[in-house]
Amino acid sequence: MSMPSAEVTNKKKLLTENTSLKKSNIWRTFKESYFGPIVAFIIFIAIWQTVPLILGLKHYILPKPTDVVAAAVADWHLLWPAIQITVFESIIGFVLSAVIGVLFSVLLASSKIIERSIYPYAILLQTIPVVAVAPIVVIWFGAGFNSIVVISFLIGFFPVISNTLMGLNSVNKNMDDLFTLYNASKWQRMWKLRIPSALPYMMAGLKISCTLSIVGAIVGEYIAGIGGGKGGLGYSITVAAIQVKTPYLFACGIAAALLGIGFYLLVSLFANMMLKSWHESAMKVEK
Repeated sequence: MSMPSAEVTNKKKLLTENTSLKKSNIWRTFKESYFGPIVAFIIFIAIWQTVPLILGLKHYILPKPTDVVAAAVADWHLLWPAIQITVFESIIGFVLSAVIGVLFSVLLASSKIIERSIYPYAILLQTIPVVAVAPIVVIWFGAGFNSIVVISFLIGFFPVISNTLMGLNSVNKNMDDLFTLYNASKWQRMWKLRIPSALPYMMAGLKISCTLSIVGAIVGEYIAGIGGGKGGLGYSITVAAIQVKTPYLFACGIAAALLGIGFYLLVSLFANMMLKSWHESAMKVEK
C-alpha cells in the first residue's frame, strides 16, 4: 500500500529541514572555532611573505615561508628521520614522567612525613637549570638516546608530581568524612576517593608535561645528540645553525612546534575521554 502523497511530502520536508539545520550547525561551529584562527594564520603568512621582500632581506637572515617550505621539501630525507627520532624520544620521556610522577605522588600523599621529607628535594631538582644537569647526565648515561630520554623525563617530571599531589590533597571533606564513617582503610581511601578526585589535576599535569617532554628531548639533542642518521630535531637545528641554512632551521623549528601541538591535542583528547562523563571542565568541552 502506497503512502498518501501529503505524508510523503511532509517527510521529505522534515528531512530537508533537518539536513539544512545540521549544515547550519556545522557552519556555525566552524565559524566560532576555526574561522578566526584560519584568518589570523593567513594574515600572518601574508605579512611574513611580504616583509622580507619589502625590506630586501636575504634568505639567510629572514627566509620567506616559500623558502622554508622549499627547504623542508629539499631536505625531507633529513627532516623526516629527525622528526621520528624526536617523537620517539619525547614519547618515552613523557611516559616515564607520567608513570613515575603519578606513582611518586601517590607515595608522597600516603604519608605527610614522607611528603615533607622528600617533596622539597623534588622542587630543588626542578629549580636546577637543565643545562647544568645535562653534562652530568651525559657522563652517567653516555651521549645519545639514553641521555636525551633522561633529560626529557627530568623536564616533564615535576608538573606531573606537583599537579597530582595537589589533587590528592584536595579531597572533598564531606566525602573524606564519609569514608572515615565506613572505616575505610588508607589504601581504600587512596584508590577509591583520592585518586579519582585527583584525576582533573593529574590530566592538567600531563598536558603540561607532554609539551615539556618535547622541549626536553630537543634540549637533550643539543647537548647529547649524535649524528650518523641518529640525530633528532635538536641535532638538526644545531647543524643547520652552523651551516647557516636558515630556511631549514625554520623548518625544523616549525616541525618541533607542530609536534608539541599534536602531542598536546592527543593528551587533551585522552583527558576529555577520562573526564567527560563526570567532570565539569570536560563536559563543557563536549557541549
